Amino acid sequence: MKYNSTQMKKYQCLAILLSIFLASCGNTSSKNEYPSAKPNVIIVITDDQGYGDLGHTGNTIIQTPGIDQFSTESVNLTNYHVGTTCAPTRAGLLTGRNCNRNGVWHTIMGASMLNKEETTLADVFKDNGYRTGMFGKWHLGDNHPFRPNDRGFDEAFYHGGGGVGQTPDYWNNDYFDDTYFRNGVPEKQSGYCTDIWFNEAIDFIENKKEDPFLCYLSLNAPHGPYNVPEEYYNIYKDNTEIYDIQHRFYGMITNIDDNFTRLLKKVEELGIADNTIVVFTTDNGTSRGYRYDKKEDITYGYNAGMKGTKGSAYDGGHRVPFIVRWPDGGLTGGKKLPALTAHVDMLPTFASLTGIDYEPTKTMDGTDISGYLLGEKEAPKRMLVTDTQRVPWPVKGRNSCVMDDKWRLIKGKELYDISKDPGQIDNIADEFPEKVAEMNAFYDSWWQDVISETKFSVIELGLDSVDVITCHDARTTDKYPPWNQQMIRKGDVMEPAKFTIKFVEAGKYKFSLRRWPAESGLALGASVNDGFPALPYMDKSIDGNAMKFEKAYLKIGDEEYTTDLNNSDQAAILEAQVETGETELTAYFDMENGDQCNAFYVYVEKLD
Repeated sequence: MKYNSTQMKKYQCLAILLSIFLASCGNTSSKNEYPSAKPNVIIVITDDQGYGDLGHTGNTIIQTPGIDQFSTESVNLTNYHVGTTCAPTRAGLLTGRNCNRNGVWHTIMGASMLNKEETTLADVFKDNGYRTGMFGKWHLGDNHPFRPNDRGFDEAFYHGGGGVGQTPDYWNNDYFDDTYFRNGVPEKQSGYCTDIWFNEAIDFIENKKEDPFLCYLSLNAPHGPYNVPEEYYNIYKDNTEIYDIQHRFYGMITNIDDNFTRLLKKVEELGIADNTIVVFTTDNGTSRGYRYDKKEDITYGYNAGMKGTKGSAYDGGHRVPFIVRWPDGGLTGGKKLPALTAHVDMLPTFASLTGIDYEPTKTMDGTDISGYLLGEKEAPKRMLVTDTQRVPWPVKGRNSCVMDDKWRLIKGKELYDISKDPGQIDNIADEFPEKVAEMNAFYDSWWQDVISETKFSVIELGLDSVDVITCHDARTTDKYPPWNQQMIRKGDVMEPAKFTIKFVEAGKYKFSLRRWPAESGLALGASVNDGFPALPYMDKSIDGNAMKFEKAYLKIGDEEYTTDLNNSDQAAILEAQVETGETELTAYFDMENGDQCNAFYVYVEKLD
């Protein structure tokens, strides 16, 4: 059932009167009563911002007054954990399942695409009457069936790949005046990326305020490249307690803070703040907020006393802020909840808070912690696992952390009691062999269950007039593919690598093998001379080196196609008659110097 704003206010007033009546009748229950209208949900998640990159967590340098104030009005989970890198965290948050289960154990190499069979938070909310929108960084696949508008979001406005300027992103995006994708269609914008994501989210909220909505505002900042409006760089440029990149990194976070404040103000102005669940969180430990220079014995920045940063199995790699406010639900007051919680808890928890009856069909790593948030129950007692794989196929024990209340078991060998040793300095595994054995036994059982589900995601071709697959998602096994546009410009040779694909329709297809993306207008053998030097607040862009090709190859399953080419053409064109079904595709060139190099971009068009 849907409610307009007048009805909502009426029902809320009636609820208040009823609660007063019950209290006068001697009702002493302290349980929070949910409002009769479904609450809205806004999730703001930043990229590469750690627990220590906020003022209220102890950082005396950074300026985040809006988020700090929001913390005093909310409930704070102070022992909340995520993946150690971006895509795995987003996959876990949206599904309630560990990244090794759902196809997203890496950020590239065909392992950052969310398996088609997964149910997302957006799917659940959309199926239960919510309007759904996502804005910013998706990083769970740029092709069918992985795009956000394929995964439960009615409206999606986002950049390609895992960051602005990565290989699947629109050519030459650099955070300023870029072209982004609206439900898959490129659209030119003016302004700074973070400002644009918040503008889009605010427009969505304003347009959907009469209906319950889910707004997933997933930011690429403060992930590199560390490009920021000059006025935000200027806030920190003369601060000697942080080093050069941190001046920009901190500026990006202060820009986020200003935009977050603007978002909260709009929610208040619209009269929906009381019945809107607002979350602020981040996706992994800090990338640039903290650095210890061993040679000079100097610490730059702040890491809240934790060991490790982004990618680390220690708490500094995966313990992050989680702040949630919902006045009508009683989530207020600045309370700090110290029990072990995680990103995988969010799907079942939000479903419970919004009154959605969600019954998962797959094994969940997360659990409903709504009762703990509301002060009605103790936190669940369980062990949790996070790890950093970043390899072609998950490896048991690799960079693993098993968590059990105050205990941390790192890589199966190092044991820490963070209640006494939050910096994880004193390995006490020899003192507690029984605890080590217990936690390793849990991990062994967990891993066996997880790896039985692990599989590559399959790109579907033939649904759009033209599909584009990029080397960012090729299943390389030796070294990383050119995953960003600066690497594309550099022109280093990439060994041929496979894509796992599925043709959804049989027929004749045209395959255009490219070194540069189509929107660049560049020929196969062209160089580019549009690079520019670094500015104090912006990374440089390099010129593009020429590569010279002789022949193009396309392999689909056991079939191979080949053609000579002209380096003055934009693409090498091959056609093939294909059957429906899953197979492997490889597209590459012979180069004039005798090397072979994968095509950086492959455009696939169904002809009949």
